Amino acid sequence: MAFKIAARLQLPAPMKIIRIEDVSSQEEIEKAIRTRRIEGKHVIPVPAIEVKRSYPNIFYKAIKIFRKKKGPAALSAPPSVHEKSVVRPEYSKRGKVIISEAALSQMVIHCVDEFNHDIRIKKIVVKDDEMGYRLVITIDVPYGIQLGGNIHELQQYIIENIERFTGIFIEEVNIIIDKLIQ
Repeated sequence: MAFKIAARLQLPAPMKIIRIEDVSSQEEIEKAIRTRRIEGKHVIPVPAIEVKRSYPNIFYKAIKIFRKKKGPAALSAPPSVHEKSVVRPEYSKRGKVIISEAALSQMVIHCVDEFNHDIRIKKIVVKDDEMGYRLVITIDVPYGIQLGGNIHELQQYIIENIERFTGIFIEEVNIIIDKLIQ
């Protein structure tokens, strides 16, 4: 494929080909294939700074892979760290999935109730953006709940579940705690 692409673009043939199997495990490859099919994201073995600098509009997030060495040398050697970038290329979009504000609000209500049925939602604002949806959720939280970690976990829970079940992209979820309740 690399030779065909180079020929079609009238570029010289590649001097060296690095196979994906040489740099990633079978598990990583399978996970990348699932992510590409379901979410339209591509994992590439390039540091995030390189992608952000050249293609800021497709950059999604950076991930770090820690690998332990195997064998007797592994006991004294520190794990190696490889940074990969997750991108959403423009050409991967097959159109836009549109969902009504009411349906998205119902999904948020369900996610919050499933996460913690004591949290009360006061208001949900849905903003449709060309990159995805932005949500602003105003809540009342029971006194004694761990605010820091749990609220961030709730934020991630909402994003992951809505993206997984609908295929739409949630660009941002802002949670406003209005008051603590008994």
